[in-house]
Amino acid sequence: MAKRPPIRLLLIVTGSTLRAEEKDRPLAYYLKQRIEKYLHADEEREIPPTEDADETVDEVEASGLGLTSDGLQIRVVADFRWIHDDLLQGLPTISLGGPGVSALAHRWLEEVPISLAVNDRYFIQMDPDLEEPRVSIWGMDNTSTQVAISVFCDRFLARFLARCATVPATSIDSDDEDNEEDHEEFEDLEAEEDEDDL
Repeated sequence: MAKRPPIRLLLIVTGSTLRAEEKDRPLAYYLKQRIEKYLHADEEREIPPTEDADETVDEVEASGLGLTSDGLQIRVVADFRWIHDDLLQGLPTISLGGPGVSALAHRWLEEVPISLAVNDRYFIQMDPDLEEPRVSIWGMDNTSTQVAISVFCDRFLARFLARCATVPATSIDSDDEDNEEDHEEFEDLEAEEDEDDL
């Protein structure tokens, strides 16, 4: 099976607990829509070549993101999937939900610096220099998390996406391709069994 061409991915990671599935996953899809809307408004600008990964965030911001809603694919995934897949860990990632409901937010609690904390109600964790394109957004409850998402989009999203634009595209197989391959292998086995029966 032919490999897909390299793509740019941005992951939004939510917890796997029932509360996270009920409260944070819908917020993740809301954030995904906000990012896609932002990218759609930015589509008139050129895409920087992937070999120019040495560009600084400021250079990309000054020239426009260069990402389109087609050029950056956004996926919502579960925290345990991200934690157990080394390839995913190298991609730009937004963790959504607090350390009590997300294993990734718990892991990043001490690793990722706090960029904004408001009255101990909500937090945005992000390296101010964006050495690594990763952000953790969470609040003490669902309402505070919603506010944190809004603040992130208003104050930090453009800069974060500019950093994402400097990350080279990645070749990655989707689960659908794996399932297709498994299905083809199963059909081949069935055909061999039918031949043996004759």
